Amino acid sequence: MESSARQPKLLDRVRQAVRVRHDSRRTEDAYVRWIKTYPVVRARTPERLPVVLSRSEVASLFGQLSGPLRLIVTPLYGAGLRLDECLELRVKDLDFERDQITELQGKGRKDRVTMLPSSAKEPLRVHLEDVRRVHAGDLANGLGRVVLPYAIERKSPGAATDWRWQFVFPAGRVCRDSRFGEPSRYHVHESVVQKAVARAARAAGVTKRVGPHTLRHCFATHLLEAGYDIRTVQELLGHRDVRTTMTYLHVLQRGALGVRSPADRL
Repeated sequence: MESSARQPKLLDRVRQAVRVRHDSRRTEDAYVRWIKTYPVVRARTPERLPVVLSRSEVASLFGQLSGPLRLIVTPLYGAGLRLDECLELRVKDLDFERDQITELQGKGRKDRVTMLPSSAKEPLRVHLEDVRRVHAGDLANGLGRVVLPYAIERKSPGAATDWRWQFVFPAGRVCRDSRFGEPSRYHVHESVVQKAVARAARAAGVTKRVGPHTLRHCFATHLLEAGYDIRTVQELLGHRDVRTTMTYLHVLQRGALGVRSPADRL
């Protein structure tokens, strides 16, 4: 039973593939000889510690941002969202009553719930009022459609123009390219946020290499430094394996591996 369940060896699979294609015996021998001469070497992915900013550095960076861009960046640090998760937020994903964000089908197609920062609630409400006015104008002009995930449009034909399904951070222009279907308003492009964060970091005098994902690293590290347990942080980040979350234990503000140096006790 065990031997029959095993996968064929690499050379046997190569020979089978060559024969299925009806290549010559010389071609088969050439492939086998090449594999034997140059064996596949799998390189280990280097383990790099995440770049983490101090709280003062985060505050300085935020001080260089304003308007919708500051609102976009806030859930990255305040809720631990990835950039694509943040930009793909729909109006229905924000629960102002329960102070939470429902992230549907994030990385790994896994749903999760994370916090909605209290400091962002009122600015988000004001922002959504502006977005709703833009959406109403689009509808008046025969537009107002939005790209929907999966089979939502087939199951709910009116969802594409429904306010609940509109992006929280819509693009400034309606996409009219026929290659992407009917005219629709997509979300802000990732590069806009990436460039804005890089500019803000330079203006704030931050010397570390900073991108939008850095703020997610800061979210996790600062929670651990505040005393929250690693399982809670794992759930908020949506990590399947706690070992992924444990990476942040190496960058706490307590020295390497979170250990206090004996020299500091003298």
